Amino acid sequence: MTGAAAHRDRGSTIVEFAGLFPLILLMMAVIWQCILIGYTFSLAGNAADAGARAGAAARGDAEGACAAAAREDLPGAWDASVSCPLEGDVRRARVELRVPVLFPGAFSLPVTVTGTAGAAEEDRP
Repeated sequence: MTGAAAHRDRGSTIVEFAGLFPLILLMMAVIWQCILIGYTFSLAGNAADAGARAGAAARGDAEGACAAAAREDLPGAWDASVSCPLEGDVRRARVELRVPVLFPGAFSLPVTVTGTAGAAEEDRP
């Protein structure tokens, strides 16, 4: 490359980076949102499992124990709806969580993630 050609290309890297930088930020935001969606699925499943186990083993208020156990490990930023019906001999737990947008506790997507679990009622003497 001659001196004149190198002089004309000066600054082109900065211009290209400035053009791509918003796209890079957008892609990072989309990836982060996908991570939050996956984490919400994990939280919902774990909460439902904990609730079903606690409800099946509880003496007395099984639905209350189920709901309390399901909410116990959930971060406060996730809006949860918990139901724990008894279906036959199986205590079912259903946990519905709203997916946050980028930062938990701010806004939520119009998407609800559901986690369900069941545990057999324990024999009571």
